[in-house]
This record gives sequence, structure tokens and C-alpha cells, in this order.
Amino acid sequence: MPLEITPKTNIRELVGALPIAEDVLTQFGLHCAGCGVNKYETIEQGAAAHGLRVEPIVAALVQARLAGRVPTISNEDRKPLRKAPGPFDERARFKHVVPVMSGKGGVGKSLVTALLAVGLRRRHFRVGILDGDITGPSIPKLFGLHTPLAIAPDPNAPPNPQGQPRALMIPEVTRSAIEVVSTNLLTDKEDTAMVWRGPIVSGVIRQFYEQVQWSDLDYLLIDLPPGTSDAPLTVLQSMRIDGVVLVTMPQALATMIVRKAANLVHQLDKSILGVVENMSYFVAPDTGKRYDVFGPSFADRVAELAQAPVLARLPIDPEKAKLADEGRIEETGDPICELLADALVASIESRPREKETISLL
Repeated sequence: MPLEITPKTNIRELVGALPIAEDVLTQFGLHCAGCGVNKYETIEQGAAAHGLRVEPIVAALVQARLAGRVPTISNEDRKPLRKAPGPFDERARFKHVVPVMSGKGGVGKSLVTALLAVGLRRRHFRVGILDGDITGPSIPKLFGLHTPLAIAPDPNAPPNPQGQPRALMIPEVTRSAIEVVSTNLLTDKEDTAMVWRGPIVSGVIRQFYEQVQWSDLDYLLIDLPPGTSDAPLTVLQSMRIDGVVLVTMPQALATMIVRKAANLVHQLDKSILGVVENMSYFVAPDTGKRYDVFGPSFADRVAELAQAPVLARLPIDPEKAKLADEGRIEETGDPICELLADALVASIESRPREKETISLL
């Protein structure tokens, strides 16, 4: 009996029974047959993750099976649907959700996220990090995590149409019990390139939120990639967040681009909890003299536009850079971790939490 091709058909099983199906899916931009995150997905789920209509995909697969060749796919059927993502389902209870973002790359968002997580753990909060920088993840490196995420059956979900248990990813846990999920933990090779387009990135972020066996957490921090495109939009539109932490540095160009991120947050009617200026200055260890390596601070100017406090100005610190490179960021003795955590908690407690998401088409 040939495998029935319907929206509920499992992609991995379909390709195994009908190898030409992989070529058909590739024509639609779907590489789910070889993707570790999506190997349990149906055609319908894969299409949704890519923002595609499922009907043309099923029709092309049926035609390929009958004709023995890949049919012509119209550009219209390959084009992702332009619609805002729906609200994410919450499997676990997250008391607070805080994205860390900046329009500019290279300002140290991942380091700030890690220091916040370490500081919150030292204040005895339960903390997790969702590494939303899908194509350039840094969080596992900072914490010395290398083991690929384990997969376990979901005990609370019904089996899929093929009768198989639905799968959940199990977060990796750092030495101080911070839960972490990242694309660099989907493979045992940390230099594997994730060559994924925007709709896939949004789908993976949704999976990291919904299809992971998170514990009930006090704080879920989300390390976002630079820019104001797919990943930040997905998080800001679809999650009920407390507000955003903006990371900047003392450089006019960086400040201008970070202001773009602040304007995006305000445009989506979300709060900015605070501004962190990284690489703000350098203190010479031999003389104690302070140097503004990148120029004068712009933190107050960014905070004024963001309508939020300056949470901290972080100096250039070779010791923290060394610990980060060695995967031992939790061992930092700098009290800035606790100061950052206290400032974030105070900012959250001073304002109401966001209640709703909005759609931006």
C-alpha cells in the first residue's frame, strides 16, 4: 500500500517511502526531511513553519508520485504568506519573559543576556535562556555547553496521525542550573551553519518556546539577533513579554541603529525595561585610570528616547572575555551580575506587565 499523501503525513516517513518527495519539498523551500528540529513534523506543520499554503505542496507531491518527476511549481505557491504569527502556547509557566535586543550587531547582547541570567540565579530565581539568534548562536559557548539537546516523548499530547508520540526537546542545564535551548545544541558540531530563511527562523523560535520541556521559570531571557526583522518581530508580536532590554555601546553609529530598535518596540506598543551600555569604558589595571575607548557615553541619550532607565554601563573587561571564551562565564566574580539583575527586577516591578500582543502586517 503506498503511503497516503495528506497534510497530516509525516515528512520523514514520506521521503523514506517516496525519495522524490524531498526534491518537491526543496522546490518549496522546505528542507524538513533533513532538519533535526523538524524531523517529527507533518507536511502541514512544515508548511506552517515556513509560512506556506499546504494545498499546493500536497498537490505537487501527489503529481510527482504519479508522473515520477518534480512538477513545475509556480512562484505564487512558493511565496510565504505575509501574516503575523499567532500567540505562542505556554507549556510551562514563565513568570517573566524578557527579550534582550539591539538593532546593532557586535554590541554584546549575548554577554549581557548571560550576565543577567547569572545574576538572577545568584538571587535564587529559576532562569532559562532561549537563544533566539538562530543563525549566529553564542549562548552555549558562553556557558560551555556542547551536548546536543535530548528528545523525549510528550506525555501530555496525543500521538501524531502516524501513532507516534509527539516529541519534546529537553533543555541543556548549565552548572548553576540555568536552562538553555539553542540551535548550536541541535548538533554535535558547533560550527555547523544554519542556512535558513526568515520563515524558518520564526518557526524555530516558536518550537523553542512551545516544544521544549521547560521547567516553570521565574525568568525566561531571549537573546535576539541584531536587526528589526523576523526573529525580533516574532518574539514581540507573539509572546506576552514584560518588556525589552536594549543593549548599546558608546558609538554614534551604534546609537543610531539601537534607536531604530527602540522605535520598533514602541511601534508595537511594548515596554523597554532598560538600557545597558556595553564596552562603555576601560580601567587600566596598573594605574586605575579610566579611558573612554570608543568615545563618550550615549547611554543617557538612548535611555531618554527609550523612556527607560540605564540599567548599567559595562566596562571592557579582559577577564570576562577570557571566561566567556572558555565557557566559564558563570565563574565571574564581578558584582555587576547582581547589580544588573537587581536593576532589571526593580524595573519590572515598577511597571505593569504587557497583557496582549498585536499584529503588524
